[in-house]
Amino acid sequence: MSKKELIFVVDPMCSWCWGFAPVMEELRATLSDSYDLSLVMGGLRTKGEMIWDASSKEYLKGHWEEVEKRTGQTFRYSLFEKEEFEYDTYPSCKAIVTVRELFGMKSAFDYLHTIQEAFYTRGEDVTNVDVLITVLKETGLDSTLFKTFFQSERAELLMQHDFAKARSMGANAFPSVVIIDEEGHMVCQKGYRSLLEMKKNIEGI
Repeated sequence: MSKKELIFVVDPMCSWCWGFAPVMEELRATLSDSYDLSLVMGGLRTKGEMIWDASSKEYLKGHWEEVEKRTGQTFRYSLFEKEEFEYDTYPSCKAIVTVRELFGMKSAFDYLHTIQEAFYTRGEDVTNVDVLITVLKETGLDSTLFKTFFQSERAELLMQHDFAKARSMGANAFPSVVIIDEEGHMVCQKGYRSLLEMKKNIEGI
């Protein structure tokens, strides 16, 4: 009989995932002895998918305000002052996958939250690889090793595997939490949940 699993399917540039970050950290702190905890990247938006204009800015800003109100997470709204911005989440997703592969799952969780803080509370452009490397240095990881692997074909393949795995588990909304019991039965909780809701859901499985 295998150990139970919690798989967090997220995207570093998903505002509800940022809102969910404290819940995720509490679950990691309290359930790590009884569950294998892991991260899978979801892939929220690709290059060219969102036209950066007044309408899209208003749409995003409304989401951020809703997340801030519901979760209490801090947002900096300087992004919406930019005339141009490519809301491409691929680079940050691949950066997490790179850290997970090179330095392990704990480092991937830590780096995810560092990227989220850089983007949402400091307004840094985490679609830029140089910014992702600067942010990586905050975690004390080897940036040269990171850059070499990030640019490799294997990093791209691993990222695409994450996206396919997320879809195969039914995690098509972010954040999603996939709960797998000892017998392999799987439940996918889609969308933001409070800590109380998550604990009730997990205990009920």
